[in-house]
Amino acid sequence: MSLRHALLAVLTAKPMTGYDLVKYFDGSVAFLWSAPHSQIYPELRRMERAGLVDAQVVPRGDKAEKRIYSISEAGVEELQTWLGTLAPYQGDRDPYRLRSAHFEMGTYASARRQLQEHRRHYLRALHEWEHLVDDIEAARVSLLRERLAKRPAAEHEAIIAFRSFAFRGEAAKARMEIAWAEEGLELLDRLEEKKVPLWGEQPDSPGLSEA
Repeated sequence: MSLRHALLAVLTAKPMTGYDLVKYFDGSVAFLWSAPHSQIYPELRRMERAGLVDAQVVPRGDKAEKRIYSISEAGVEELQTWLGTLAPYQGDRDPYRLRSAHFEMGTYASARRQLQEHRRHYLRALHEWEHLVDDIEAARVSLLRERLAKRPAAEHEAIIAFRSFAFRGEAAKARMEIAWAEEGLELLDRLEEKKVPLWGEQPDSPGLSEA
């Protein structure tokens, strides 16, 4: 998935300014596709030049202007082509598993802090994703309500179900990460109780500390 397709997907709900899109990418969209603000505005201009979005310039205050972007027919076709193409699977780059594979070079304390923070992070994420799923299934999400208002009632069940499915997948990943962190903490407890030495805890270990 590219930022371009993420922007097109959001714009299928309603026309938005760049500022509106930034807010959405800071909010619920960020759960599935994060993007820095510095990338959104240039990409919108590129999409406009490519004919994927239309831009209406309207006044903002007495002197300024703003651009309201809406998806064009070409943009809809681009999004549908993307959805009809099998998504390639990317090579994994997992800093957490890579770090955990070398915990023996550090200390029990540093490894435990990492896993505890991992668990805290995903507990917070799980709460947010479960809350979002509830809001989606109850149609309490404002952008979802606007999308439903634009589409025939016969499509509403699928629209809600697919969004719920996506975010339930995120919740399932969070539960897996929590379980993995807890398994790691139990492993540390067992090894430390058996007094298994770690390289990072040796007095002559260079450049390794609990700090």
